[in-house]
Amino acid sequence: MAKKAIISILGGGGMMGQGIIRDLLSDRSIVEIGEVRVFDSDRNRMTALRDELGDARLTLHDLDVADPTALARALAGSDICVNSVPTLAGHQMAIFEAALGARVDYVDLGGLGTFTVKQLQWQQRFRDAGVVAVLGVGADPGMSNVICRAVADELDEIDSINLYWAATLTGDENPVLVPPYSVSTVLAEYAHPCLQFLDGRHVECAPQTGVETIDLPAPWGSCEFMYSIHSEQLTVPLADGIREKGIKEFTWKLHLPHREHEAWVGLVKAGFGDFDRTVDINGVAVRPLDVLNAVIQRNIAENQERIPQQKSHEIHFAIGRGRVGGKAATARCQVIVRPNAMYEGYVDAATSMNASIAVQLMLSEPRRPGVYAPEAYFNAVSYFREAEKREFDITMTRDIG
Repeated sequence: MAKKAIISILGGGGMMGQGIIRDLLSDRSIVEIGEVRVFDSDRNRMTALRDELGDARLTLHDLDVADPTALARALAGSDICVNSVPTLAGHQMAIFEAALGARVDYVDLGGLGTFTVKQLQWQQRFRDAGVVAVLGVGADPGMSNVICRAVADELDEIDSINLYWAATLTGDENPVLVPPYSVSTVLAEYAHPCLQFLDGRHVECAPQTGVETIDLPAPWGSCEFMYSIHSEQLTVPLADGIREKGIKEFTWKLHLPHREHEAWVGLVKAGFGDFDRTVDINGVAVRPLDVLNAVIQRNIAENQERIPQQKSHEIHFAIGRGRVGGKAATARCQVIVRPNAMYEGYVDAATSMNASIAVQLMLSEPRRPGVYAPEAYFNAVSYFREAEKREFDITMTRDIG
């Protein structure tokens, strides 16, 4: 009998961690799972999840991720470590190194590319240890990288690949600001400079620049996209099978719903983009991020009755331009995630389901030790097969001549 997988999820009580667990333990799973070890500092969140799911394979463990000894114990005996601790909490490299030390395969959700380049430099160390690490395995990054691989595979020569993500909400307007993901991540996307791949090299671009308007089908309509800090542009143009095709441009652009976009622009204008540098309030040093998080969460809790039922619609697409057989060609891969009853209970089904897909493919397919971005590790065909099980609408087109 084949050994059943033991999966350790760090930060498993958080929004993304809970979603990953839901999908791993669903009837969509393609691996035999013996145990999902949930590690978090919040026992109440873990207990609520276990009580809701009622799955005996879930075991709960308190963890201070800043304690190296506790971290090593958390990974011992696991087949794979899923790092869903927020990247900007500052523990990414410690968890990454602990997985290598424990000889346990590793995935994370990326975190804007903050540590991506540094992690990729550990390629030989992971290869020598026989350990696999795949970085950024959510929706963006993650599925977005695989979309780019699919586009690149359709072209003999590549001039450019441009990657986009847009979200919109249908239903009554929400009078309460509800972040689409962690507040620090959104602020970084709006306030921090980013690297884009232009004219064959990485170039630093100012935040909220590279503005481009694209007309999309309903319910998105006309969307204004902007450059944003992310990891795809750090890895895709340098990947084997893409770099050799001559790519000179790779960009990643973001669009959030218009009113929410205005709110984040306003917060950055007010100074919250510099969210880690403390300010002095009555002799106490506080981080703007901590204050903003506390106010937003209090506002959400106190105004639950004012928050309308809204439906989130996402579109992820990459457009590649180049040549096939010497003729000009354009390839486009698009993934649409519409509201679906399957996603009930998930805060961000696309991110957590894609992370689960990555984990399952790593466990079920032949291993290749080393450190990889998703476009360098996963086969687009098998990946999309799993995504379609989760009702993601995937289309691939190519025009030649």
